[in-house]
Amino acid sequence: MRAYDIIAKKRDGHELSGDEIKFIVNGFVAGDIPDYQMAAFLMAVFIRGMSPKETSELTLCMAKSGDQIDLSAIKGIKVDKHSTGGVGDKTTIALGPMVAACGAPVAKMSGRALGFAGGTIDKLESIPGFNVALSMEQFVANVNRIGIALSGQTGNLAPADKKIYALRDVTATIDSVPLIAASIMSKKIASGADAIVLDVKTGKGSFMKSLDDAFNLASTMVAIGTEVGRKVVAVITDMSQPLGYAVGNALEVKEAIATLKGEGPGDFYELCVTLGGHMLTLAGKTADFEDGRAKIKEAVTSGRALDKLRELLEAQGANPTVADNPEMLPDAALKVPVTSDRSGFVKAIDAEEIGRASMMLGAGREKKEDAIDYSVGVVLLKKMGDRVASGEPIAVVHANDRGKAERAVDQIKSSFSISKEPVSPTPLIHGMVTAEGITR
Repeated sequence: MRAYDIIAKKRDGHELSGDEIKFIVNGFVAGDIPDYQMAAFLMAVFIRGMSPKETSELTLCMAKSGDQIDLSAIKGIKVDKHSTGGVGDKTTIALGPMVAACGAPVAKMSGRALGFAGGTIDKLESIPGFNVALSMEQFVANVNRIGIALSGQTGNLAPADKKIYALRDVTATIDSVPLIAASIMSKKIASGADAIVLDVKTGKGSFMKSLDDAFNLASTMVAIGTEVGRKVVAVITDMSQPLGYAVGNALEVKEAIATLKGEGPGDFYELCVTLGGHMLTLAGKTADFEDGRAKIKEAVTSGRALDKLRELLEAQGANPTVADNPEMLPDAALKVPVTSDRSGFVKAIDAEEIGRASMMLGAGREKKEDAIDYSVGVVLLKKMGDRVASGEPIAVVHANDRGKAERAVDQIKSSFSISKEPVSPTPLIHGMVTAEGITR
C-alpha cells in the first residue's frame, strides 16, 4: 500500500477502504508519510468529499491515535456536550451544574481556545484557585462523589487530529465538512462519553456561517456517532449575535453565576434549558425532552443548581463563596461606555467583531503562548430588536489599557446596525438533528 495510490484514488473520486484511511492517518502520525503527501490527501478530500462510511473510518482512526479515556468507573450514563464555538459561549459553566443537580453525571473535558471564541478552560481559570488539571483518578472520583468535574483535555487525546488540523490550517482545507466532523467527533469519542449533545452554532459569530452548512455538519456528526454506537443529538443554535450579554472570561463566569441564580439573560438561559433537557433524556434521567426541560428549570428555581456550583468550586480548589460573591472575580480598571450615534432599533450585531474586540483587549489569544487578561471584555447593553436612543450606551468596554479601550469602542460601535423600523430578533433554536432525521 502506498500513500501515492491512496491520494490518486481519492483525487479521482473513489471511496477509500478503512485500511487505506488507517494507512495514511497512522503513517502521518508516525512520521512515515510526509507533510506534502498528507496535504495532497487533505486537498483531495476537500474537493471530492467523503462518504459517511469514509468519514466514520477517519474519525475512529483519529480517535484511536492516542489516549482512549475509560469512564466506566463513573456510575450512570455519561453524556458529553460540545459546542462548535461562538462569542459569549459560557454554556458549560452554567449547564454542567444544572445537569449534575438533576442526577446525571457530568464528566466534561474542555479545551483552551485560539482566536475570539474563548475556551471553557480559560474561563474557569479566571476563578482564583480553580484547578483545571485534574488527574484521571481525581476526575473520576469527583464525578462519583459530587456528580461533576470540569477539567482540561489530556495532552494525548486524538493526536492525529492535532497534527492534521495544524496542516489543514496552512493548506486552505479547514472548511471541509467531513474533516471538521472527524476532528470534533474523534475527540468526543476518545473522551469516553456514552452519549453526546452537540450545540452546532450558525451565523456571523460562528464557524458555520450558513444555516444549511450547519445542518450539514450536524447531520454528518450525528451519523458518525450513530455509526460507532453513541447516542447523539445535535441542536442548531443561532450565533448571529453574541450569546447573552457578556464576552470575556471573568465577565462570562459572572453571567453564568447569575443564570444559575435565575437572573441571567433570556437567550442564554433558554439554551441551557434546551441542551440540558436533551442531556437528561440521553442520560435516562427523564422520560422525554419536555420533562428534561422542566427538571433543569426546577434545579435553577430551587437553588440546587447553584448549590452544585458551590460543590464544584470547592472540589476543584476554588473558594465556594465565589458563587455568592462574583465580585471576587478579576475586575478591569477601566469601564468605558459605547454610545449609539443614532436612534432606532438594533437590527444586527456583528458577533465576530465583538469577539475580535474582546480578543484585542486581551481576553483571547492570537498565538498559543499569548497570556490572557481574565478581567477584560465587553458587556452588551442592547441586543437585536431593542430600541435605542442617540447617545444611549449600547455596551461597556472593560479594559486595563486606555488605548485598547478606545480602539475597542470604535470597533464595537461599528458592529451595531441600527434600523429606523422595529426589528424581530432571529430565533435562538433553528432545529435539531437525531439519528431519526432533521427537524427545522
